[in-house]
Amino acid sequence: QVQLAESGGGLVQPGGSLRLSCAASGTPFSIKGMGWYRQAPGKQREPVAVIISGGSAVYADSVKGRFTISRDNAKNTMYLQMYSLKPEDTAVYYCHVVTYYGSDYWGKGTLVTVSS
Repeated sequence: QVQLAESGGGLVQPGGSLRLSCAASGTPFSIKGMGWYRQAPGKQREPVAVIISGGSAVYADSVKGRFTISRDNAKNTMYLQMYSLKPEDTAVYYCHVVTYYGSDYWGKGTLVTVSS
């Protein structure tokens, strides 16, 4: 099994930056793919950025050029660097992984609030 713990959320002004972290424990060597999702109040959860097989990253159109996803295998940690934050980026951000065994896991989420 894989346990995920997000951190780094908080309150930031429009135009500001934040870096989210997702630390994996348990059996992180079984992780095939990782990504960040978010859920804004009253909306469905949506993908933000995903690292797919081969290490390529795929981004939602709404965050392209502003967010960067990365993974540090030595630390079993995934990051989401967010720049030029907008009020519409306000959401709970979740870490998600898929394993080679076909299982998937979610973190508990970290709240990002973009407001002046």
